[in-house]
Amino acid sequence: MRLGDYLDSTYLKTPKQSGFSDSETLEQVHKLTNEAIELGLFAVMVRPDYVYSLRMMIDEKGSHVKLGTVIDFPEGNGGLNAKISECQKAIADGADELDFVVDYRTFKNGNLEKVAEEIEVCSLIGLKNGKIVKWIIETAALTDQEIVELTQFIREIIETKLKDYPSENVFVKSSTGFFQTPNGEPNGANEHVIRLMLENSGSLSVKASGGVRTKEEAEKMIALGVKRIGTSSAKQIVSGEKTEENY
Repeated sequence: MRLGDYLDSTYLKTPKQSGFSDSETLEQVHKLTNEAIELGLFAVMVRPDYVYSLRMMIDEKGSHVKLGTVIDFPEGNGGLNAKISECQKAIADGADELDFVVDYRTFKNGNLEKVAEEIEVCSLIGLKNGKIVKWIIETAALTDQEIVELTQFIREIIETKLKDYPSENVFVKSSTGFFQTPNGEPNGANEHVIRLMLENSGSLSVKASGGVRTKEEAEKMIALGVKRIGTSSAKQIVSGEKTEENY
């Protein structure tokens, strides 16, 4: 096992959230990408605004690092048309992977038809364009039963409606890392929720994101069966260093 093959090095803060200017944020994502190339990480994951610039950078360097972006992030409630527009632009700009936030609130409220349409339509756009598609379910906002049900729901749509495409190219992903939990409780991946997802994802892959900050934590997730890990601490994980990052 080569740890870097599982890591998506992630920078998803907006300039307002980080306190950086637009140009400083661009410098940060370029630095992140250079590190990913040097360390041989699997992918970088950034906001849509930076995809075009990073596509050119990665191609100029002749790197095999994959370029991912987030869609309808972080709330997931922008609606189908917004998701379609964002993912089509990301594809045009050169993204390899599309991480959609599922409309988990609508799912919790029982409007399954609306959620199913978004999952089917958006997954099809990604898959027919040769992209990896991931659905972020925001585990911290769900009960254990809802994690099980939503994971099964996504699996059923992909395995039945989109069976002409490799189902392992669709992931169920744990977290955005931006959900505000009460009293500062963990809002990302942990062994318990990842087990629930793995037990119910069928032929779909699982990505652990949010809160994986050490080499030991990453290795534990891989041993459980995840195929990818999203983290802002990828460099520290590979080197075995400690980090203060919270994603």
